[in-house]
Amino acid sequence: MSDQSKPLLKPKKATTLDETIESCIGEFGWAQFLQSILISLSWVFDAQQTFISIFTDMPAVSEWSLIGASSILTGLPASSFFIGCLIGGFLLSTLADTKLGRKNMLVLSCFIMSIAGAITSISTNIWMYSFLRFLTGFGRATIGTCALVLSTELVGNQWRGQVGIIGFVCFTIGFLSLPLIAFVNRDYSWRVLYLWTCIPTILYSILVHFFVRESPRWLYVRGNKEEFVLTLKSITTRSSLTLSFFGSFIDFEDQEHNNSESTINLYSAIKMLVEKNWAFKRLISVMLIGFGVGLVYYGMPLGVGNLPFNLYLSVTLNALSELPASMVTFFLIGKLTRKKSLLGFAILSGICSIGCAIVKDNSLKELQMGFELVSFFSACTSFNVLLIYTVELFPTCVRNSAVSMVRQSLVLGGAFSPILVAFGRKNRWFSYGVFGMSIGICGLFVLCLPETKGRTLSDTMDDEEYKERVFVC
Repeated sequence: MSDQSKPLLKPKKATTLDETIESCIGEFGWAQFLQSILISLSWVFDAQQTFISIFTDMPAVSEWSLIGASSILTGLPASSFFIGCLIGGFLLSTLADTKLGRKNMLVLSCFIMSIAGAITSISTNIWMYSFLRFLTGFGRATIGTCALVLSTELVGNQWRGQVGIIGFVCFTIGFLSLPLIAFVNRDYSWRVLYLWTCIPTILYSILVHFFVRESPRWLYVRGNKEEFVLTLKSITTRSSLTLSFFGSFIDFEDQEHNNSESTINLYSAIKMLVEKNWAFKRLISVMLIGFGVGLVYYGMPLGVGNLPFNLYLSVTLNALSELPASMVTFFLIGKLTRKKSLLGFAILSGICSIGCAIVKDNSLKELQMGFELVSFFSACTSFNVLLIYTVELFPTCVRNSAVSMVRQSLVLGGAFSPILVAFGRKNRWFSYGVFGMSIGICGLFVLCLPETKGRTLSDTMDDEEYKERVFVC
């Protein structure tokens, strides 16, 4: 029995935010698990709106008698969606680092996406349809970013990679649900598919608003001490006494410094990324990698209609290939270095994509489909590793903005992919050939980045800059 007459030991002053949070939530408990699952479900709806055009665009074009129209016009809805993602990501991403936080931005993004998607079902022409797809993409832009950052900031370092994979699995489930929903409703209008996917998203937005907690890291850098401690209490595996004790001694003396780094105006996070040479170099490198990965990741599913395979089966196989990609990332993220993993999968994806362009004989359609699936699987794995890598490369005060910029580069690749797919109907080198060369060349930029495996997350630009100097030395 402990000596009750002895005073409680004053805890060691936490030198970093990561140490403070790690001491409270380092052990992964049920509260954190449930929060991670609920947050990650947003990826299901994100995937549905990202790939829904595979099943809706051609029926819509057919309904408006545009089958013989130019490739640019028929690819306009899909490209409009990705352009909306680009603009929405730029305008909305810093709100998660500044005014709104991760949770509120996630709710707002899901709500805008679902409302715009539901209205899409009443489109009367290609221009209205494309504009509403643009709005859907605009709203959708920050969903994956906020979900990934929020879920990983609610857990300790040991579980960061694994929790990030939950979102990727949910994205796979959303993608996989599309061919099923489309097949069940194949005798109905394409408009029904939008209602099936958007109405549940509206309900989900309400659920997140009431039951998801804000990131304790974001609350800390914003100076919200009370909610910071309450959030830790609600998700920790430690006793309430221990947490009250921790809460009483958390040092906020440097909060003024953190706030000056965090947000003076809406786009100060991006300003910090650009002003620091090491941060700008990292940002450009991961964005270039993201562009190449995005071309293949978004382009391959859109291009399966160009292969001599059943559309429903092809999309299902592509969706299923995301599952092993998520599992590979889940089991290897703690073992393999980020740089070698990313470079290896990017090059493999590029080689197999070029293989799709080389093999043109329809008698070898199984080989064509095999190349396509391996290329997409490798791009999926590259996608997963890249996002987790980006979370680790940037500190808390700019993390959401950095991840968002990388997702924007992925989407930029996606914006080009529908047009390349349309040109690829006549010559596959314009689609699969370009995809393969792009992801292979862009993947080489990983050589410009530091390795982050096993490193703790930084909180401020100064913390990360110190690590950068140590790495260079």
